Amino acid sequence: MWVSDNARLALLELLSRGSLKRRRTQLDAYDALAELPWTRATGRRDEIGMVEERRAELAGLIDRVWPAWRDVLVDLVAAGLPPTPEGYGRLLDIERAAALPELPDRINRRTAASLTASHSKASLSESRRGALGGTDTSHDGAIRLRPPAGLSARTVNGVIDLGGIAAVLGEVSIPERALVDGLAFEGEMRAVLLVENLGAWRDLSPPPGWLLAHVPGWDTATVGHMLNCIQGIPVVHFGDLDPNGVRIMLHLRKRVPNLKWFLPEFWFELIDVCGLQASWPQDLELDFAPAPVRVLAARGLWLEQERIVLDPRIPEALNAALIPDARDQCGFGSVEGP
Repeated sequence: MWVSDNARLALLELLSRGSLKRRRTQLDAYDALAELPWTRATGRRDEIGMVEERRAELAGLIDRVWPAWRDVLVDLVAAGLPPTPEGYGRLLDIERAAALPELPDRINRRTAASLTASHSKASLSESRRGALGGTDTSHDGAIRLRPPAGLSARTVNGVIDLGGIAAVLGEVSIPERALVDGLAFEGEMRAVLLVENLGAWRDLSPPPGWLLAHVPGWDTATVGHMLNCIQGIPVVHFGDLDPNGVRIMLHLRKRVPNLKWFLPEFWFELIDVCGLQASWPQDLELDFAPAPVRVLAARGLWLEQERIVLDPRIPEALNAALIPDARDQCGFGSVEGP
């Protein structure tokens, strides 16, 4: 019962303040103390008070389960913090911040959390970020690309032929730190195609000059850094036509307002052949979507992108998506944001 920090803090709060509030993180300790003759009702909701005549018994218990409690209480008072789970957590953050080693200019966010919080999966609060000083944190994602022939990447460390690497390995991977640190693409790049699913990204045959980037679902942080390195290049998104695919499209458009949506007309010819059952939420925003997508939603169907990825008409449809009046020339081949 009294092994966890939160349980022992319940004893400390009751002993030092004379009362204990009921909290979700201390329910077992609160309920156990409420049953003892050491406590009494205070008249306030979700609060018990200490029976002063039983102080010695409470002090004896906390001495046994937490011998260092007096030092902890002194440190809390000195820091102006309450003897609660939140106050104790803040005290530990302060102690960890004081013991930080010399930090580099950038570290991974998990490393930062392990140094400033109780574990690497903890959130980086404002105070924890403040403890890092001028050190930046990174997710350290990477984006998988299929670059066109002749495309290179330049960094402070030199230039590398991305097209040449892809000719040998089939693809290249660009880390977040290189993108953040000023990587620049050099060479011809006609357009960028963001592809949601891995199989479609790997098997699609793009027209010459197209850069294909794999954007797995909601994992868009690294692709955002990549798009910051590309100015004046059309960007097209190709994903599943289902509720989540629509949400991802809307999410990406917040970063790329003029993002085009790859919707070749021949895809919708497959609705009755390979349309899959789906439940489309009533509150899903579809006003921006072309009529065929709204028809899919009304019929409770969805289309997966892999079904058309090997269609020989894909390259021509992608090129048509770049034409400003593509909706007239290619049915509903692309849609720009309103």
